[in-house]
Amino acid sequence: MILPIIAFGAEVLRKKCREIIKDDLKIDSLIENMYETMYAAQGVGLAAPQINKSFRLFIIDTNPFVDDENPDLVGCKKTFINPKIISAKGEIWSFNEGCLSIPEVREDVSRKSVIEIEYYDKDFKKHIETYDGLNARVILHEYDHIEGVLFTDKISPLRKRMIKGKLKDVSIGKFEPQYKMRITK
Repeated sequence: MILPIIAFGAEVLRKKCREIIKDDLKIDSLIENMYETMYAAQGVGLAAPQINKSFRLFIIDTNPFVDDENPDLVGCKKTFINPKIISAKGEIWSFNEGCLSIPEVREDVSRKSVIEIEYYDKDFKKHIETYDGLNARVILHEYDHIEGVLFTDKISPLRKRMIKGKLKDVSIGKFEPQYKMRITK
């Protein structure tokens, strides 16, 4: 089932999310719905707060990035439950990011190039893994969501002032959504 993506301005996008307990909810159907929602919106990541759930859960699928411009990238499709970033290291590099909750806004964001993360998969099996490049970037972007942080928080004050009007428009629904969205306060 395709769920509405919560637009910028909603309180749930600014909350640090709570951990999931194994028998907490129907996790399999929630994860399935999240993937369906992400693909319908042509995204590469989706965090639970973006569908109005304040849980420490996000999904990614970076396979759409695998192309002629990124021939060395190994795409990654994963579910992350109760993740914890153990370390972020390597070069800091900038990349033009967007967010399904903030349509029509893209900005260059600087992030570390290598991360180590601990998480549980959908079967609640624990993993500790290292990611780099675009995979690390997408994971960090989605991880920020479960911490109540948006990519726009990571840009310069000048850039924030320049996009203030666009952010306000998104928060009040003054845009043409290309996928199912919900405006909340």
